Amino acid sequence: MSDLTSRPDVPTAARDARQVPDKVTVDGLEDRWSGAWSEAGTYAFDRTATREQVYSIDTPPPTVSGSLHVGHVFSYTHTDVVARFWRMRGREVFYPMGWDDNGLPTERRVQNYYGVRCDPSLPYVEGFEPPHEGTDGKAVKPGDQVPVSRRNFIELCERLSAQDELQFEALWRRLGLSVDWSMTYQTIGATARAVSQRAFLRNLERGEAYQAEAPGLWDVTFQTAVAQAELEARDYPGAFHKVAFHRPDGEAVVIETTRPELLPACVALIAHPDDERYRHLFGTTVTSPLFGVEVPVLAHPAAEPDKGAGIAMCCTFGDLTDVQWWRELRLPTRSVVGRDGRVLRETPDWITSEAGRATYGELAGKTTFSAREAVVAGLRESGDLLGEPVATQRKANFYEKGDKPLEIVTSRQWYLRNGGRDEELRDALLARGGELAFHPDFMRVRYDNWVGGLNGDWLVSRQRFFGVPFPVWYPLDEQGEPRYDAPIVPDEAALPVDPTSDVPPGYTEAQRGQAGGFVADPDVMDTWATSSLTPQIVCGWLDDPDLFARTFPMDLRPQGQDIIRTWLFSTVVRAHLENGSLPWSHAAISGWILDPDRKKMSKSKGNVVTPMGLLEEHGSDAVRYWAASARLGTDAAFEVGQMKIGRRLAIKILNASKFVLSFGPADEPVSLDPSLVTQPLDRAMLAGLADVVDQATAALEAYDHTRALELSETFFWTFCDDYLELVKDRAYGAGAAAADVTEATASARAALGLALDTLLRLFAPVLPFATEEVWSWWREGTVHRAPWPTSDALRAAAGGTDPGLVAGAGAALAALRKVKSEAKVSMRTPVEHAVLDVPAALRAGVEAAIDDVRNAGRATGTLEIVTGEGETVVARDARLGEAVAR
Repeated sequence: MSDLTSRPDVPTAARDARQVPDKVTVDGLEDRWSGAWSEAGTYAFDRTATREQVYSIDTPPPTVSGSLHVGHVFSYTHTDVVARFWRMRGREVFYPMGWDDNGLPTERRVQNYYGVRCDPSLPYVEGFEPPHEGTDGKAVKPGDQVPVSRRNFIELCERLSAQDELQFEALWRRLGLSVDWSMTYQTIGATARAVSQRAFLRNLERGEAYQAEAPGLWDVTFQTAVAQAELEARDYPGAFHKVAFHRPDGEAVVIETTRPELLPACVALIAHPDDERYRHLFGTTVTSPLFGVEVPVLAHPAAEPDKGAGIAMCCTFGDLTDVQWWRELRLPTRSVVGRDGRVLRETPDWITSEAGRATYGELAGKTTFSAREAVVAGLRESGDLLGEPVATQRKANFYEKGDKPLEIVTSRQWYLRNGGRDEELRDALLARGGELAFHPDFMRVRYDNWVGGLNGDWLVSRQRFFGVPFPVWYPLDEQGEPRYDAPIVPDEAALPVDPTSDVPPGYTEAQRGQAGGFVADPDVMDTWATSSLTPQIVCGWLDDPDLFARTFPMDLRPQGQDIIRTWLFSTVVRAHLENGSLPWSHAAISGWILDPDRKKMSKSKGNVVTPMGLLEEHGSDAVRYWAASARLGTDAAFEVGQMKIGRRLAIKILNASKFVLSFGPADEPVSLDPSLVTQPLDRAMLAGLADVVDQATAALEAYDHTRALELSETFFWTFCDDYLELVKDRAYGAGAAAADVTEATASARAALGLALDTLLRLFAPVLPFATEEVWSWWREGTVHRAPWPTSDALRAAAGGTDPGLVAGAGAALAALRKVKSEAKVSMRTPVEHAVLDVPAALRAGVEAAIDDVRNAGRATGTLEIVTGEGETVVARDARLGEAVAR
C-alpha cells in the first residue's frame, strides 16, 4: 500500500484572473479530470493523520468474474458521495479498492473462457496455454473442456482476474470514484491469503474453528459443501406419495413423503407429542416397506400435525428438519446418497433381509430421480403405495449459484463458531449489532433476525480449487490413514502456505501421501471466510501495525441489503473473535435497482444494464445524479429520464457559473468578502443559502445524501431562475472595474462569488466533474480538497435578513414577465405602468428589492404596490411600451 502523503494545497481565495472558456460542455470532462486527479494525487491517503483525523471505508470488493452492471454504479456512487463529503469536512479518507476474485464464480468463468477444467491428479505443465481465449459468450461444454492440473488452473484464474480488474478500474475511474488507486488488493492475493490463514490458525488455537464429520448441505453439480447463508429456497416440482409402514400386528401406519427414494435411509417415524392419532404409537416400532428395516415411532414438537398425514419419516438426510430430529433424538446415521448425488453402491448393513438387499441393489448407483422412480414402482407392486402420487410444488433448498436441489450428505468439514450453537456467543453478536449504526436503521432487523435464527455454526470449507487453502496437514498413521485429531499447522511467519505444494515442519516432500508421512488438507476456505476479513486485510493487521492503528476499527461498511446475513454478519463475527470490537461503526445499506417491470436487476435474471454505455452517453455526473437521487435502503427504478435531468443540472452549473464569472473585468479576482454584501436582496439570498448549507450538512452527517442533493438542487434552480435574473443588471454595473463600482454593484458581485463558491462545494460530492471544471476557471487547487462550506460567513453577510425576500422579488418579476408573455411580446419590452397585488407576507421583500425588480422586469414607469388577497404576486392594469431593438 502507498505511503503517499502529499496533497494539493487547500484553496483559500479566488485567482487573480479568471479563465472561463468561450464555450462550455460536459463532454470530455471525465478524461480530463480523471487524469489530472491521478497525476496530482488528489485522493491519496495521508497516513500521517491520526485515527481521529481519518475516515476509513471498507469498500466492497466487486466480484471480477464477469462485468459490472448498473447496480454496482448505483451503490458505489453512494459510497463515493460519503467519501467526498468527509474529505471536504477535513477528514483524511482511507478509501481503498479490492477485487473479489476467488471462489466458484471465477472458476466457472475460467472454465468457459479458456475451455479447461481442473483435475488435481494431473501434473503441472510449465508454460501451458489454454485451448481457447474467450468464447464469444458461449460456454464450452464440460465434455469439451481440457483437464489441467490444479496449479495450471489457478494460474489461469489469476490471469483472467487480472484482465477483468483492469476493465473494472477503468469503469470506476470513469465514474469518478475518489479511490486511492495505489491501495488495491485481491481476495486471492498473498496478503489476503496470509491474513485469512493467520485468522484461521488463531481461531483454531482458541477453539473457535473445529473440524467435524456431520451432515451438511451439498451441491452435487459443483461437488462442494454449502453454508446456510448461501441457500435459496425455490419452488421445485414434486409429488406426495402415501406410503404404508407396518406394525408388528400388521396394522398400517401411513406417511406422506415427496422423497420415497430415501426409504432405505429411514431411521424413525415422528409425530407431534400432542397428536392424539399417534400418541399410542410412541415407543413402539414399525417396519419400512420394501427394505424391512425396523424403526421407532417417536415424538418431537417440530412435527406438524396439519401437514400431510401428521406423521413423517425421518431419513438421514432428506431436509434440515431431519438433521434437527437426528441430532436432538440421537438417531443413527443411515446415509444412502453420496457426494455425486447418486445412491451409494455398497448395500448398507442395516438392511438385513434378502428382499430388502435385493431391492437396494437395484437402486445402487442410480441418481435420486431414477431411484425415486424405481422405489415408487416397487411400492406400487407391493401394495404399499396408497393411491397415486399427487403433484405439488414444494420448496427446496438450492445453492444460490446452483441449478439442482441440494442434498444433505455426511462429510468432514471445517466450521467456525458463530453463535448458531452457543447462546452466549449469539447474545454477544446480537449486542454487537446493537452497537452498529445502520443506515437506514430499519435494516437492523435483518441482522437481528438472521443471528436469532441461526441453527448451526458457519461451515467455512469448500471443495473447490481457486481459493485460500486451509493451512493444515495431517499425519498419516502406519496404515496410511489421516489422523484428523492431530493436525499439523505452520508458523505464522511462513504464511501464506499451500499445503498441497508446501511441506509441513519436520517432513520432506518424499513423505507426502506415504504411511508415517503426511497429507494436505485438500479444501479451500469459503469466499466469505476471506471477504469477512476485508478490514484486517486493507488496514494492515498482518504486517502494518502503524496503519492498522490509524484506520481500524473502520468508520463505514457500505454494502447491499441481500448480503447482510453473509458479508456484514461474518465480518462482525471475525472482528468480535479476533479484535474484540466491531469492524466499523456505521453500515450503509443500499437498495436494489429495479427494471421497468419493477423486478430486481441481477445477472441471473438477465435484465441488467452494463454501465459504460450509460456513462458515455449521458456523462458520469448525470449517472451519479440518478444514483444519488435514491436514498440508502430504498429500491430505485432504472430511469434514463433521471439521468437526463442530472445532465441538464451539470450543464446548467457550467452555464450559470460562466454567467456569474462574467461580471467585472476578467483580470480581477472574484470578490469573496462578506463585508461587501450590503443590499437586502443579496443578503436574503445568502441567508437562504446558509440554511441550505446547515440542512445539507446535517443530512450528509446522517447518511442521507438524497436529502442534501434535493436541498442544494432546489436552491440552485431558484438561484438561477430568480436571483440571477433579478441581480444581473446591478452586478454588471456598466462593466465597471472594481475601483469604480458602486456599493450596490460590489454587493451583487460579492454575493454571487460567495454563492458560487458555496454551491460548487455543495454539489461536488455528487457532480465531481462539472464542479471541478468550474472551480478550475477561477480557483487554485481542487474543489475536492476544499473545505466543506459552513454557514458562518454567509450568515454574517446576511445580517439576519429574511431569506423569503428572494421569493417575493422573484414572484414580482414573474408577474411582470407573465404580462409580457400573455401579450406575446419580447421580455425586453418596457413596462410603462403596472399595479402589483402582493400578498402581505411578501410585500416587505418586494419593496426591499424593488429596484432590482424594476431593472430585471424593464419597468421604466410606475410600479404601484398594493396588498393583494391571493397567494402570489399578480400584475394588473399593465401598460407596455415598445420593445428596445437588440
